[in-house]
Amino acid sequence: MAATIALVDDDRNILTSVSIALEAEGFAVDTYADGQEALDGLTKKPADLVILDIKMPRMDGHELLSRLRRTSTTPAIFLTSKDDEIDEVLGLKMGADDYIRKPFSQRLLLERVRAVLRRADTSTPKDATEPGAGTPIVRGPLIMDTARHACTWHGRSVRLTVTEFLILQALANRPGHVKSRDQLMDAAYDDQIYVDDRTIDSHIKRLRKKFREVDDEFDSIETLYGLGYRFREK
Repeated sequence: MAATIALVDDDRNILTSVSIALEAEGFAVDTYADGQEALDGLTKKPADLVILDIKMPRMDGHELLSRLRRTSTTPAIFLTSKDDEIDEVLGLKMGADDYIRKPFSQRLLLERVRAVLRRADTSTPKDATEPGAGTPIVRGPLIMDTARHACTWHGRSVRLTVTEFLILQALANRPGHVKSRDQLMDAAYDDQIYVDDRTIDSHIKRLRKKFREVDDEFDSIETLYGLGYRFREK
């Protein structure tokens, strides 16, 4: 089935042109003119990917993503103005998976959409019984089902965004081995996206917070100051 993309922007020209381009590539598209409308719509009809502008009336993109992240790990791409580097960094720290600067080409947008969907594996999910499906990662009480993008700790579900999942997967694949921030960037982002050390630190902080919500004694992600992070298997 075609992936469904939610497009959120108060610019009607962008809504029209981008939705036409996405539909021409076989995607189903739901359009929303502001953040509040999108939040209401996505609550009733979730999407496989959300493309959202930052500066919108009623509810801006940051607030919309913050509210979506309370209940959803749906991949998100921010649309930002040319010089809004602060918005880009903040968006990635909040859990966005990519950003595109306006004005942008339709070709670039489509490339980024496909890249994020590949990372999330939402457009072609594997059944765990299929040949070649990802083998679950089991590290003590941690189980990461890479085929279903599911994570549990002591049997309790931990909801992770695509980026958080990829960072944790990189750490858990080799417990006890230190991963530098650069290595974690490479694991979580493609080479078209630049993020700084603080962004990786923010993702680690969010990971710890989510695990401590199900286990307040969680301490399996260790910081090695000046070096990076490692997963400690108990």
